[in-house]
Amino acid sequence: MNDVAESKGMELTSVFAAASARADQWRHLNALARAWAGAGGQGARATKLRDQCGRLMQSINRFEYCWAYPGARLLEAIRAAHAGGDAAAFARLVQKVSGAMLSGDYRQHESAWQAGAESEVSLLDALPPDADGGAQARPYFEVLVVTPTDPASWQRSSDDMRRMRRSDDQFLYAPVHVGSFEDAALAAMLNSSLQAVVIVDGFGYDSAHAIPDMKAFLARYFDVDRDDIEPGRLATKLAHAIKLARPELDLYLLSDRSPEKLAGSEEAAPIRRLFHHVEEPMELHLALLEGIRDRYETPYFDNLKKYALRPIGTFHALPIARGKSVFSSNWIRDMGQFYGSNILFAESSATTGGLDSLLEPTGNIKRAQEATARAFGAKRAYFGTNGTSTSNKIVVQAICKPGDIVVVDRNCHKSHHYGFVLSGAQPYYVEAFPLTQYSMYGAVPLRTIKHALLQCKAEGKLDRVKVIDMTNCTFDGHMYNPRRVMEECLGIKPDLVFLWDEAWFGFARFNPLHRRRTAMGAAAALTARYRSKAYRDEYAKWKEANAGGELDPKDASLLDKRLMPDPDKVRIRVYQTNSTHKSMSAFRQGSMMLIWDEDFHHVEGTFQEAFLAHTSTSPNLQLIASLDLARRQMELEGYAMTMQMTDLAIRIRQAINTHPLISKYFRVATPEEMIPAEFRESGIKDYGEPNATWDQIIDAWDRDEFALDPTRLTLICGAAGFDGTQLKGMLAERFDIQINKTSRNSVLVQTNINNTHSDAALLIKALADLSSEIDSRLSQHDSAAQAVFDARVKSLMVDVPDLPNFSRFNDAFREDPRSGSNEGHMRPAFFMAYDEANCEFIKLASNDIDKRLADGPDMVSANFVIPYPPGFPIMVPGQVITADTITYMRKLDVKEIHGYQAAQGLKLLKPSTLTTSKASSTH
Repeated sequence: MNDVAESKGMELTSVFAAASARADQWRHLNALARAWAGAGGQGARATKLRDQCGRLMQSINRFEYCWAYPGARLLEAIRAAHAGGDAAAFARLVQKVSGAMLSGDYRQHESAWQAGAESEVSLLDALPPDADGGAQARPYFEVLVVTPTDPASWQRSSDDMRRMRRSDDQFLYAPVHVGSFEDAALAAMLNSSLQAVVIVDGFGYDSAHAIPDMKAFLARYFDVDRDDIEPGRLATKLAHAIKLARPELDLYLLSDRSPEKLAGSEEAAPIRRLFHHVEEPMELHLALLEGIRDRYETPYFDNLKKYALRPIGTFHALPIARGKSVFSSNWIRDMGQFYGSNILFAESSATTGGLDSLLEPTGNIKRAQEATARAFGAKRAYFGTNGTSTSNKIVVQAICKPGDIVVVDRNCHKSHHYGFVLSGAQPYYVEAFPLTQYSMYGAVPLRTIKHALLQCKAEGKLDRVKVIDMTNCTFDGHMYNPRRVMEECLGIKPDLVFLWDEAWFGFARFNPLHRRRTAMGAAAALTARYRSKAYRDEYAKWKEANAGGELDPKDASLLDKRLMPDPDKVRIRVYQTNSTHKSMSAFRQGSMMLIWDEDFHHVEGTFQEAFLAHTSTSPNLQLIASLDLARRQMELEGYAMTMQMTDLAIRIRQAINTHPLISKYFRVATPEEMIPAEFRESGIKDYGEPNATWDQIIDAWDRDEFALDPTRLTLICGAAGFDGTQLKGMLAERFDIQINKTSRNSVLVQTNINNTHSDAALLIKALADLSSEIDSRLSQHDSAAQAVFDARVKSLMVDVPDLPNFSRFNDAFREDPRSGSNEGHMRPAFFMAYDEANCEFIKLASNDIDKRLADGPDMVSANFVIPYPPGFPIMVPGQVITADTITYMRKLDVKEIHGYQAAQGLKLLKPSTLTTSKASSTH
């Protein structure tokens, strides 16, 4: 946020992460307050600064009621110092608040809440020693209290709640009081420190605060019509609304209605516990702590800590357990010094003694997976300890059998393709839209997916189409609209299974912006939609207008028509894999499989078989524990962290693209550049002002076919004369900045919950230094040097190779060569290559390739060929190789191409092996 924005205050229509914007305002007020105090309190400058402080303080005060800290007393003291012209006191108090917000001192020290003399009274008494023998502070959180009582009594109520703290409480909390539906909804979205909401029946709807942009802000997250709320049901309506927007929060209701009747109703579904008004307050206090404890508990990690403290003799096949072979060694003792003792004491190959078995969990792993399902909004969850590569193969093998057709993005991760080889499923490859200028693909248009389904229907094999398999979001940040994709596909075949590879997107569950584009979010939304009377009425009208719901697969208009499934036939069957380690605090290879499958009982056995087939009998205990901990963190602070990382990404984007020097050579690609206009109905061009308000962005995410995840920044470096690999190496070697993915003329800057403002500054400073060097170098050279530079830029940004599409499977691997659909038997092609006699090699530069392309016979790939970057397979086993694929390979300047050895050449299946009889026998 720039100085102009800070001085005018926090406008809800333009702010995304309120915590970051609020902290910016307090820091700016701190600077103004110090300047006012330094001006001596007299004169025109002092008067101007005092007025600026007053205006900014007035803006800040609009929203401070949404947070417990600094609280009414401290805010009143600040206002009084300003009104009295006491610049020194004003500056001292503002600095106290700003500093405590930055450091978090208010969570630990009572003095941070006091306007008077400083004291070192600790707010947080130390807990008993933890498993490591050290003391730890009690975690702090805030509780929203929505109440009809007189605001004059709220401070007394807060004091009463604080007095209920006990020395043996595991957590500490501070209350935040509001008096209306609107104020409660606003606080729930602004205050990321909230962990619970206490709703006291009897409050009103309208806010008493004059915030002109409040209603527009709330409309982002809450679909509530106050005129539709029945009398007496405002409290439960609020509970439902908050649970949709912040599903992790615990909700409690205090009502003078009969709680025993309300408890069993649908109204009370989101409420954790109901109390009668006259209940003992201590019961509510204990209930609040118990709710946090349920989410804080990490069954596997907690047990592993206890296990590490036990005096165990190990007579199993893991010498490193307990660390004696390490610490007594003359040669690897440094291993123990580096890693520490805990990781060795917490190792075992046993599944007894409370450690549980990942392959057949009955204890703490089972409970950890149940907690994960709850946190991620799934019906079931399974832990994966060999990365999402293995998780994808488990799911594919569990839900597919030989002969099943899978409509799949040809550019998906290679694990999906190998899954088809293992399962015998036949991939029907569909193409994503190309971004040729960046040498990358986007995502698969819905029209393309529908065409594949209708093609199969026309040929009488729709019954064999089992799965739609897509990557959401893609490596480069392209997000599908899963609700729309699933609804329209289910309109063609109501029992389709969906596999969404959300390897990069696991964090998305934990904020309402990203959640709307997730598989589990879509599964929940569609389940509720199809069970509602409103949908039945909507479907009845659609059915009447569309030939009774009978779809003619030859009707081309269906590709552009909104399709709807029959609510009596539709089944919600959704699988999501996520690489927890890619976006959350888990060790490398930590993965999760999340399931929302109404027919899981039909595949539970095969899922278990696939899980056993691919999961090691010696899974890494630390990986399991880190998955348990990642869930805990995301459920308790994922909302705050994901909002802040998104906000930081947008700041980086704006800082780079508006910098007068950096933007000459580097820029972050915009949604307008990364998503063709036909898939952006909203017309949105970029994130953040002046390009779009957050209201417009959220509207775009609700309507557009594809959206771009703002946390994934495609940094275009070709205009600086660098290809992606060059810039990646330079950032690592010179600036200690690590980048993962590159393309011909870009690198991917992936922000995550680990990033800070300091990280952002490091990146921007590096780009500024590089830009300055390029500018200086070009200004000192003659026109010939400039021409060389321009030629390099042209080769990277203009002379880019066309991207090859999937061609077709050779007829030997198709059941009906006359078919218009392109599914094929990849498994026999894959295993035919195991016999060297079936294979031949042709050098890429050889004229033989051009002759074969011109005169035949077909060249048929014997294996997968995957260049890195960009990382998608340009050849799969059994695929006919065409001229555009060869041209693309010849123009590639990357060193890493999986499945291709330049010294040998392309590995092909010999034409003589591709007779129909031989291929069929391999089927």
